[in-house]
Amino acid sequence: MPTPSTFVDQTKIEVQAGKGGDGMVAFRHEKFMPNGGPAGGDGGRGGSIIFVADNGLRTLMDFRYRRKFKAEPGENGRIKAQYGKAAKDLYLKVPVGTTVYDFFTGEEIGDLVENGQELVVAKGGRGGRGNIHFATSVNTAPEIAENGEPGEFRTLRLELKVLADVGLVGFPSVGKSTLLSVVTSAKPKIAAYQFTTLKPNLGMVLLPDGRDFSIADLPGLIKGSSQGVGLGIQFLRHVERTKVILHMVSMDPDNGRDAYEDYETILHELASYTEDDLSSKREIIVASQMDIPGADEKLAQFKKDLAAHGVDQEVYELSSVTHQGVDRLMSRAADLVSEVEAQEAEAAVKPKEEVKTKTYKYHRPEKMEFTVEKLADHEFEIHGEQLERLVAMTNLDHQDGIMHLARRLKKMGVDDELRAQGAVDGDDVYIGDFSFEFVQ
Repeated sequence: MPTPSTFVDQTKIEVQAGKGGDGMVAFRHEKFMPNGGPAGGDGGRGGSIIFVADNGLRTLMDFRYRRKFKAEPGENGRIKAQYGKAAKDLYLKVPVGTTVYDFFTGEEIGDLVENGQELVVAKGGRGGRGNIHFATSVNTAPEIAENGEPGEFRTLRLELKVLADVGLVGFPSVGKSTLLSVVTSAKPKIAAYQFTTLKPNLGMVLLPDGRDFSIADLPGLIKGSSQGVGLGIQFLRHVERTKVILHMVSMDPDNGRDAYEDYETILHELASYTEDDLSSKREIIVASQMDIPGADEKLAQFKKDLAAHGVDQEVYELSSVTHQGVDRLMSRAADLVSEVEAQEAEAAVKPKEEVKTKTYKYHRPEKMEFTVEKLADHEFEIHGEQLERLVAMTNLDHQDGIMHLARRLKKMGVDDELRAQGAVDGDDVYIGDFSFEFVQ
């Protein structure tokens, strides 16, 4: 079992919205009104399940220990045409930066990137209609009512991507955590480990000129990360949302690695990320650990190798221990963040005809589709999501309700299809939990 400090950035949960309340079968029985008529009210709406982005949360840990969530059902309809009370929606807090996917189809349902942003992930069922809706000139006292509509059930995959303006990338032990501790109030664990930070650490940088930006010490990369080696995809997922990358390369002459090879390896992993080429992000190359003896010679060779491969970028020298170059580096990072934000704002302002909006809207099928399966001699089962929902919402406690359903099934062609499959009088037919005897 993970400890409370474990970083959880992906999890699977199940959500069940509340069922709508059942409609009521009732009649008015008042003095001097012998023909009072139907008076059954409608059921209340079931509770929906809604995610709310909360910048006070940093992980999906709350969903590691509880994976099933269920909203309350709506209240049943009442007598005297009174509606049942709607159930309260169930609000679940998630960290800012959470993306919600359908677990089975992989479809993105929504992306929560702003504090307080809400996303309905499972809609509560509508309340069933009471018998006040079914009175006709032929049947003035109908014993017909609907059951509440079932609430939506979904299996979801939650994925958290750290929202940071600047992301620190590089091999393990190049000084990322140390730099973060120097420029922010974050307190990451720091040691000369030859393995990577296990969770992103996030902090705010406040500059003397009033500018600020968020910075994250992201889990270190190793060769093969884009194919899932080490923390692999878990790391690259967090790089997606950063505006600027601080690419840190160790100048420690005793680490047994070539500086340019380290730099190229990280670039290759960023470019190989399957969901996006992350190497195109704005980058600052940082030569770290410059306080170590022999670092100047390694830096000189690193610059030569960069020039030989056509990389024309300034290399920022840094020592987090002595604070050498820290202020200059943070000022440059703030400049780049501002440039990227300006570019994003400009790109967002497009003519209306160019803006594409993805809207999720349910379209009810024009015709209710179903299939008939012969289970055995004289036994048939009917399948169809909409048909099964119709049966579930039919109140079968009264004969009028049963007859109403029978007419609906006949009108839809269920009887004709059963005959075509060889059904005869007395055969058993099943629709979900409902069964009846077929009659020609």
